Amino acid sequence: MTGAPSVPLITPATRRTTLRTDDFVAIEALYEPGCAAHEDPSPDPSRIPLFVLAHGFSGSLERPALQRAAAVFAQYGAVITFSFRGHGRSGGRSTVGDREVLDLAAAVAWGRALGHSHVITVGFSMGGSVVLRHGALYGALSGSPYASVQRGRTEARSGAGADAVVAVSAPARWFYRGTAPMRRLHWVVTRPLGRLVGRAGLRTRIHTEAWDPVPLSPVEAAPYLSKTPLLVVHGDRDPYFPLDHPRSLAAAAPGAELWIEPGMGHAENAAAKELLARIAVWGRAGVPDGP
Repeated sequence: MTGAPSVPLITPATRRTTLRTDDFVAIEALYEPGCAAHEDPSPDPSRIPLFVLAHGFSGSLERPALQRAAAVFAQYGAVITFSFRGHGRSGGRSTVGDREVLDLAAAVAWGRALGHSHVITVGFSMGGSVVLRHGALYGALSGSPYASVQRGRTEARSGAGADAVVAVSAPARWFYRGTAPMRRLHWVVTRPLGRLVGRAGLRTRIHTEAWDPVPLSPVEAAPYLSKTPLLVVHGDRDPYFPLDHPRSLAAAAPGAELWIEPGMGHAENAAAKELLARIAVWGRAGVPDGP
């Protein structure tokens, strides 16, 4: 990983860097210390919660919806945004939720290196599936041979786990084609012409190889988050995933909290500022002696 200091920040400032994942993909990332740090001339990052935001498919850290979300979370703590592989200025190709756990792990590890001791991962849609899988593979499953295979046979990066997880508009199952938007998405991901459309129209570079092995699904990952606070958020007007998805995720994770949001559509584009603020307050609740 490049650009990650070995000591906490002395003077907080916005930082842009390129991270290196454990499978050597370059990931663009942005750090915002947040309002609390700007107000304190000598902040202790360990007392400031860090929100790491994971965007949906075809998003990036430059997209207005993610920037809007980051601005809300910055009122409650520090924020890292990044572009998944195959998106924005990051390298590689999208694997649509599989090896993206390595991208998130690199972003979380960077936040730890900056001195933050409490990290909340917040994922939207595809990013929601990634934060759930990351929570399992870098938490309860961290040292298992199965987790190593699921991460692409890499070792678990030290300090790359999350202290709390929020999945917004996340799928519970892979290969879901029960709605028209998801059938269109599968065409984009699985067909050569679709991947060309994805590259030209969505500015997303998609991997051509099928999953091997099939990744741990979000609903299979959820039970391993029993010791990690989990919030599942979903809109009752989500055109991609009906309500059986969030309900099955919450049911699979002992102690998970479920918010069904009236009138909300899908992911970061549909998340109102009021909802984002409530999520941030939920994430801050677990910070010991927070500022």
